[in-house]
Amino acid sequence: MDEISNFLTVSDAIATAGQPTEEQFEAIRDAEYDVVINLALPTSTNALPNERETVEQLGIEYIHIPVQWEHPTLETVEEFFAVMDRYATQKIFVHCAANMRVSVFMYLYRTIRQNVEPATAQKTLHQIWTPNETWQQLIDKVVQKYLQSS
Repeated sequence: MDEISNFLTVSDAIATAGQPTEEQFEAIRDAEYDVVINLALPTSTNALPNERETVEQLGIEYIHIPVQWEHPTLETVEEFFAVMDRYATQKIFVHCAANMRVSVFMYLYRTIRQNVEPATAQKTLHQIWTPNETWQQLIDKVVQKYLQSS
């Protein structure tokens, strides 16, 4: 699994990465992941044209939530939360093109849905990158909606 771009184990049940190759999806299956969530656009760097078919042929559930790099939205974060909640008892592999979209979405999911301390979740986020202004604005917007309103 370590050969997958920007692969990161978040927990026993969740791993994240950049875009896997077709062969690497076999390793994901062999690691017993039940669900693959793809946050990349179909036009993203290294996107696999038949990713859904590749993953489903391996017996893995496939969910695609396209997130625009330049314009991430609260709606896509909420859709991601709903999918993660739906599959919370299963082993989930989440990827995008470079694990940057995913690392932000996972930071938000962990802090808001799993009650992980922000500093702890931020360490995982920063293993991949420090969000730029666009993505920090998304983080702030989601945190304001979910954490500061409670």
